[in-house]
Amino acid sequence: MNESRNIIIDDTTLRDGEQTAGVAFTLEEKMAIACSLDAIGVPELEIGIPAMGDQERGEIRAIAALGLRARTLVWCRMREDDLALCRDLGVDMVDLSIPVSDQQIRHKINRDRDYVLKTIASHVTAARNLGFEVCVGCEDASRADHDFLLHVAATAQQAGAKRIRFADTLGVMEPFGVAKIIGALRAAVDIDIEMHAHDDLGLATANSLAAAVSGATHINTTVNGLGERAGNAPLEEVVMGLHQLYGMHTGVDLSQFSAISHYVAVASGRPVSWHKSLVGEGVFTHESGIHVDGILKDPLNYQGVDPARLGRAHQIILGKHSGTKTVCKVYRELGIELTIPEAKQILRTVREFVSKAKRTPIASDLAHFYQAISHSAVEVTI
Repeated sequence: MNESRNIIIDDTTLRDGEQTAGVAFTLEEKMAIACSLDAIGVPELEIGIPAMGDQERGEIRAIAALGLRARTLVWCRMREDDLALCRDLGVDMVDLSIPVSDQQIRHKINRDRDYVLKTIASHVTAARNLGFEVCVGCEDASRADHDFLLHVAATAQQAGAKRIRFADTLGVMEPFGVAKIIGALRAAVDIDIEMHAHDDLGLATANSLAAAVSGATHINTTVNGLGERAGNAPLEEVVMGLHQLYGMHTGVDLSQFSAISHYVAVASGRPVSWHKSLVGEGVFTHESGIHVDGILKDPLNYQGVDPARLGRAHQIILGKHSGTKTVCKVYRELGIELTIPEAKQILRTVREFVSKAKRTPIASDLAHFYQAISHSAVEVTI
């Protein structure tokens, strides 16, 4: 059973999240994001790439000096010059990344498998001698030969690495394949295993959950699923999925997460879609008369996720599919008691309005609709 097993979230919003095309956080934004994630219990933060330059290293130092409870790590290519730049940054761990698929070994770094194994052995030792804990990042692991990947993991463990990162760099995996290879890695080595999933096929969360169930100890995430191309596994989906579906815990409290989601959306210039799972504006919004009736009778009739866990609540709006009961409820919340005939008349107006305006009527619109029928009634009386 997986119940009660803890999974460590290693959030990479400040590294891979910022690699989203066109995204650049200021230092103030990075520090605010780091502090916010730390406050809700995220235990690890990947906070930058030292090789990007002096400014990046200065920002890494500033974040590492905040005194957060969260452990900090940085991402590096598995090269001597990259590793040297990690000195005196104040971080706890380095992720030393190297291609492990034949495609990237041959056509990206123009080397062979033997070079990869020797490089892992030497660079992990060098990083440890600098006082770092080491994660060996297996780039493009999803396309690597499985036997060679097991050899890579064994080499990393023997050299003293604390963790390996299985990177589905191109987002091409599916949960059953993830479960198979993570299970094989878990059986082959004793060190920690981290899943790094991309969402090119829309499976980043599913693949991350499959990894956790199959023996991974750490999951890479980003707020709102920011990241290269289609993005990474969203922190909110992974945390909620682990807890709700498998009884696994992360220590992350999502009750204040909506504010973090909004802040990252603004800072990144990448707004959250209206129907984005868990954090989208429309996720707990109900219009359909059948659904609203069920929610009013008992929220569990149409509640798969308790919105309170995200500091949110159900919202009922009026639209084309609303019924008269919904109209009466919405107006009652505005302090107006409608008769059934009035509700039916307003419902006709609402349906005409949303078809033309392509939006939900707001309070001022609803007041106008009521004034219109009231004025009409006065005219008829006169």
